[in-house]
Amino acid sequence: HASEQALIDLFEQTAPSVVYINTSAYRRDYFSRNIMEIPKGSGSGFVWDDEGHIVTNWHVIQGAKKIEVTFVGGDTYEATLIGEAQTKDLALLKIEDEIKDIKPLNLGNSSKLRVGQSTIAIGNPFGLDHTLTTGVVSALGREIESPGGIKIRDVIQTDAAINPGNSGGPLLDSSGRLIGVNTAIISPSGGYSGIGFSIPVDALKWVIPELVKYGKIQRPTLGITILQAQYKPDSSDGVIVAKVIEGGAADLAGVLPSRMIRNAIAWGDRITGIGDFD
Repeated sequence: HASEQALIDLFEQTAPSVVYINTSAYRRDYFSRNIMEIPKGSGSGFVWDDEGHIVTNWHVIQGAKKIEVTFVGGDTYEATLIGEAQTKDLALLKIEDEIKDIKPLNLGNSSKLRVGQSTIAIGNPFGLDHTLTTGVVSALGREIESPGGIKIRDVIQTDAAINPGNSGGPLLDSSGRLIGVNTAIISPSGGYSGIGFSIPVDALKWVIPELVKYGKIQRPTLGITILQAQYKPDSSDGVIVAKVIEGGAADLAGVLPSRMIRNAIAWGDRITGIGDFD
């Protein structure tokens, strides 16, 4: 059938851009005191550009001391972590060795997706080499929590089978263009349950250049949450600080959050202006 042949062609064209990622850490033997390399985890990733950059999930490489990527032909290369965005569950690797005929994926546009569109996921579930699954866009605008505890918005929900090991692999449209990065599944057992999530490619279009240039997302934030109006004490103008994000700008500046002291609320700092603006 023509539809089957189109899917076969799509897989053959895009699979060389998808990689298997294997990570390891180092541990000192308690008795011999020798340093040993131990397996840590695995996942998937894909080629971003001609310079050897590989995109994957942050949780795939979390805590890894050594990262290896394997292409569909079996060629394996050591990769270096050059950028990470924990709040987006994204990481950027780079293969230092020169690779001939490296093939980046073509980028799609996630903002124009519609529920019901076909989706194709390619990855390495349970370590099985380069597996293809198909489905549809089940929903758009979902929200999931990143490993950093920050909400990732506008996530794509799909019923294309996504299992452990698929993390970091690409979600493609019917033309083989990248529309998302497979990142999470909802399942009590950890296996496929019909609900998978992908970070939209439109987020990658601004995150990855930041990681290439700075190694992290350069985005100014104040690093606080404020009390909602119904909880505010009677006060003059300004906002009361509810929480301060550890390591954020406000925390480094010494801004104090609200807290409980002996069953009573000690209100945090009041912000009435920033810089020359009030």
